[in-house]
Amino acid sequence: MNTSNFINKLKNYNYKKLFKSMKDGFIDFVSNNYLFMFYVVLSLLSCMLVRYYTINDFWSPGATFFDLAVILLVGSLGFLIRKERRFLYWSIVMFIIALINIINNIYFAFFNNFVSFSLLESLGQTGEVSDAVFEKLRPSNFIYLGLLLVFIIVYQFLKRKKHFKKDEAKDYGRRAFTGIAIIGGICLFINISALSSVALSRFSKQWDKEYVVERFGIIIYQGNDLFQTINVKLKSIFGYEEALKRFQEYYESHPYEESDNKYTGKYKGYNVIAIHMESIMSFLVDMEINGQEVMPNLNKLIKESMYFDHFYPQVSTGTSSDTEFTFSSSLMPAQSGTVFVSYSNRSYVTLQKLLAEQGYYTFSMHGNKASMWNRINMHPSLGYMDFYSQEYYTIDEEIGLGLSDRSFFTQSEALIKKIEDEEVNSGKYKNYMGTMITLTNHTPWGDDYYLTGSNSFDVTYHTGKFDENGEEIIYPYLEDSILGNYIKSVHYADQALGEFMDYVKEHEEYDKTLFVLYGDHAAQISRADFAKFVNYDFETGKTKSEDDPTYINYDYYAHELFKNTPLILWTKNGSLKGKISYPMGMIDVLPTLSNMLGIKDEYALGHDIFEIKNNNTIVFPNGNFLTDKMYYYNSKNESRIFGMDTIPDDYIDERKKYAEDVLSISNDIIVYDLIAKSNEKKGVVLDGKEDGQGEQGIKE
Repeated sequence: MNTSNFINKLKNYNYKKLFKSMKDGFIDFVSNNYLFMFYVVLSLLSCMLVRYYTINDFWSPGATFFDLAVILLVGSLGFLIRKERRFLYWSIVMFIIALINIINNIYFAFFNNFVSFSLLESLGQTGEVSDAVFEKLRPSNFIYLGLLLVFIIVYQFLKRKKHFKKDEAKDYGRRAFTGIAIIGGICLFINISALSSVALSRFSKQWDKEYVVERFGIIIYQGNDLFQTINVKLKSIFGYEEALKRFQEYYESHPYEESDNKYTGKYKGYNVIAIHMESIMSFLVDMEINGQEVMPNLNKLIKESMYFDHFYPQVSTGTSSDTEFTFSSSLMPAQSGTVFVSYSNRSYVTLQKLLAEQGYYTFSMHGNKASMWNRINMHPSLGYMDFYSQEYYTIDEEIGLGLSDRSFFTQSEALIKKIEDEEVNSGKYKNYMGTMITLTNHTPWGDDYYLTGSNSFDVTYHTGKFDENGEEIIYPYLEDSILGNYIKSVHYADQALGEFMDYVKEHEEYDKTLFVLYGDHAAQISRADFAKFVNYDFETGKTKSEDDPTYINYDYYAHELFKNTPLILWTKNGSLKGKISYPMGMIDVLPTLSNMLGIKDEYALGHDIFEIKNNNTIVFPNGNFLTDKMYYYNSKNESRIFGMDTIPDDYIDERKKYAEDVLSISNDIIVYDLIAKSNEKKGVVLDGKEDGQGEQGIKE
């Protein structure tokens, strides 16, 4: 066929007839396949609703059409099976989609993030917080099952109307499968071709799950997450040489530099006690309600201490366990899964191990089960010689999830005295280093002990005004709210801590001890709740409207910046005092303490804060970062600048590269066990054993 004839045929082709034929065919298909159409519409609506209830994004073209493409492709397979079994097949697909959406809806309310398949390994860790999960349940969490119920009702209705008997011989079968699969494939191809290189990069790295769901849809996100989870497992087998090369090049270009400042070696030979303060946030410091301090004891301690007021945890899905890991190792959380669950068999350079080399006895204490967050296996890997877990305590007072903080501290006093006598004074060890992990202030903050009665902290607002009967007008303020219950819990936790510190001040065995107190992460409270809190109108007892000139736009940036927690260094002799406002992350604690204690970690990815000062960059696991000049929002490629109009592009680009390097190298170290394997090549064996565990044990 020559070209001119072909062009003439195209010109003379009856397109009107073609479009009419396509329209008639579509109408005919729909009229004979109502059930499939309901499957598509209801499944797509389910995916749109989960975005609405989590990230408030009902209509996002990219995500919607990605979801539609997958729904069509998976649904088309139904036409390859017998007609009477298609309802069951599509019902199963809809149930799986509903289950994915329900789990993500609930998980997002609890952790402000989307669930990952890697968390299936740590399902056992959630048993103790099941009450908190139930507290977060809302009717909207189960609307997805309602859509499945609608599908079943439609099927029964069509069955009664004998829809499936009509034109029984007319079954599209494989022809329908081919046509729908082609349409789904075209949708998928168009979506993929419209993606930028930046979007593809973020998709593959999956640091920011919210972005992936917003751009690619919930089904693609979950499929990608499954792939990434499997990929992480495979990576520990494959890709080692490439990771080792990156690791070696990074440390060659970033050689270890010893600090030299006024704190260098100042606390060499001191005992160390770290107090892991569950969910304590910095906005509570000096906060008063009706003239009463929420944390009077911590406020008093801060005045006697070195207090870091721009300190941020760097946690991912592992929350408290991520903080324990980063505090100990100066590495970031794993990009997939949690270090405590997935990578507890690796060898890490940690504060505990470095001090053990100096003759320290190292231990950890927690009033919960040793199995929680797999601490029973992970604490020895961190270098704790003994773990005094729940089984070592008498559970004489339970508040919240278990042993009360007051009883925990009281019983720990006796344990530390025993450690002092048997491990240090006996001459077995020169000093000790211990971590005390508190429990009471863990969500869901619903225990009657501190919510009601004489033990309860008043979170109503006393106006000082009186009604016609002479009674004071009192607004509910934070009463009967999640934030109010949290503050009541914090007040109790502060009392328990204060009693312990009073004991410390009275006993001479703590005279040469460096105390490190830190809030492990922000409280699991929604942005909406915090927005109401910062916009409370004390004159009216209501939340300010957006029209109010004093209304605070508590947006994403405000919420992220609000998540800082206290870091406090304290000694009885008062040698550490003052407020430090350099931006600092949990990853910087080990290098800072190492310099003070006369030890060094050549693999630390953080910095001694007194060396780097205001030049620090705090990297977060989702790729965001914070400096003294800006907060960068990775998934949006946006930033908020502080106190200036613009920032040079190279400033942002350099820190983006730095953030990517830190996250990448840290993850390589964790996944491939690079520190141990690198030292093996040098003829160095960590901990005296090839498995990196040393002579550690568990106290139960």
